[in-house]
Amino acid sequence: MSEQLRTALRLAADGLPVLPLRRGKLPFGNCPACAHNACGGRPNMKAAGACACAAPCHAWAAATTDPHVLNSPQWAGAWRQAAAVAYHPGDAGVTVVDLDDPAAVQWARETLPATRTVTTTRGEHWIYRGTMPSSNAVRPGVDIKSLMAYARWHGPSVGVTAALPDAVCTLVKDPSTARRAPQSLSVPLRGHGGACPHRTPTYLDRGITMAVGRITEARSAIHATVYRTFLAVLSTHGRCGCLTDAHVTRLFTAAQAKGESPRHCTDAWTNALTTLGL
Repeated sequence: MSEQLRTALRLAADGLPVLPLRRGKLPFGNCPACAHNACGGRPNMKAAGACACAAPCHAWAAATTDPHVLNSPQWAGAWRQAAAVAYHPGDAGVTVVDLDDPAAVQWARETLPATRTVTTTRGEHWIYRGTMPSSNAVRPGVDIKSLMAYARWHGPSVGVTAALPDAVCTLVKDPSTARRAPQSLSVPLRGHGGACPHRTPTYLDRGITMAVGRITEARSAIHATVYRTFLAVLSTHGRCGCLTDAHVTRLFTAAQAKGESPRHCTDAWTNALTTLGL
């Protein structure tokens, strides 16, 4: 077993979704569709943020805490060649402010609240509790790595993790998508008024409860899990118009508790509606 795989398994056991990186801090193509970097080094993503490749895929979409996946034959070659271990901050519920040079580190020390930090090869990673859209070059030497991104593991960090501050959120173009607390959102249900399959109201409530549980219990591939769960709910309950804003809010709240942004929830729901022709 390689040292990189041992590190990955230890981190996964602690609940951190991990993946292997090759030279140059680039992801491997772990599935046939992405072999030899055929897809250009990025997951083939749908509008909802789900990777369309056969699992396990690569980049942030490959991050997992499942030791069976990490030890699977599909990943064996990648771990033998791996130069580093990375993780998906968004799936871990955190945001990494990647400071690439001493000037950026000095800016952070003067501008941002103290938080958990780790020394990198060129600067530091400042880690905050909460998620937001990822964005590169938000200012000189500063990248934001959170949702739909991966960050290299540089070893144990020091300090206490602080809540994601406004000073970080406002670095991106749309700071309103940063996750503070679950928001109650409603989106078009477009029910067709078909025959209602719900024998009793309990049938619908039980279905929503099961869907919320599926999202809440997910430990990896959160974006894909949310989309597939929305798709399953709408395929069963979306045609008769019985879903209410309260039902949708329960689903969105569960997704946001796992780090999804309101925009990603809406995109996933809309994409599921389109897929089903609703």
